[in-house]
Amino acid sequence: MSKGLQGLFWGFIAAAFIWSSGAAAQDGILPALTVTTGADGATEYSVTMQILLLMTAMSFIPAMVIMLTSFTRIIVVLSILRQALGLQQTPSNQVLIGISMFMTFFIMAPVFDKIYAEAVEPYMNESMTLNQAYDVGKEPIKAFMLSQVRTTDLTTFIEISGYKDIKSPEQAPMSVIIPAFITSELKTAFQIGFMLFVPFLVLDLVVASILMAMGMMMLSPMIVSLPFKIMLFVLVDGWSLVMGTLANSFGI
Repeated sequence: MSKGLQGLFWGFIAAAFIWSSGAAAQDGILPALTVTTGADGATEYSVTMQILLLMTAMSFIPAMVIMLTSFTRIIVVLSILRQALGLQQTPSNQVLIGISMFMTFFIMAPVFDKIYAEAVEPYMNESMTLNQAYDVGKEPIKAFMLSQVRTTDLTTFIEISGYKDIKSPEQAPMSVIIPAFITSELKTAFQIGFMLFVPFLVLDLVVASILMAMGMMMLSPMIVSLPFKIMLFVLVDGWSLVMGTLANSFGI
């Protein structure tokens, strides 16, 4: 989130409660939602206001998990793999999402540990303000996204955004890095999915050719090739290979 978006978000939250805070002050009640400016010019929020902001931010956690982590690449590859096997509902969507979630936690564990150690824990110990924790906590996830984003995608979104003073990827704001990262993840996922799809497509073509040579044109090649594709996938330890390939694609 860029500074402009961050300021807009917090300003909206503050404006939404300014009326209630003013009413409480008129009634002689100490306002719980206060925003003050420190001696150094930094904005400081009351504990109640910080809790409110954190609870509001929690509603964005599903979107952040999907778009700012390895989740997108994993779920797209697994969906393509299921389609390549010819299994429409097996594994089910719930199973694929569960696998993707736990694979995401496995891949992102170093990033999450760094965020907790450098931002969350100091903030909980009151040695860091909310703004400082945000600025420090976004750096590990930003570094992760920059390690996966393609230069061409990042350049495209920098040009679209109109930023002229960005000299290196590290200077790009989160509002530019996030869409570039998502675009790169989708491209990588489709590339991996293509490599997984080809062997099963070849098997389908072989089965279809054999059935046509035998004159069994009324029998669907998909039905006949399905058990062979499942057997092939199991014999080569397909799940282990797919999971390992996905993890290694992130540099693990």
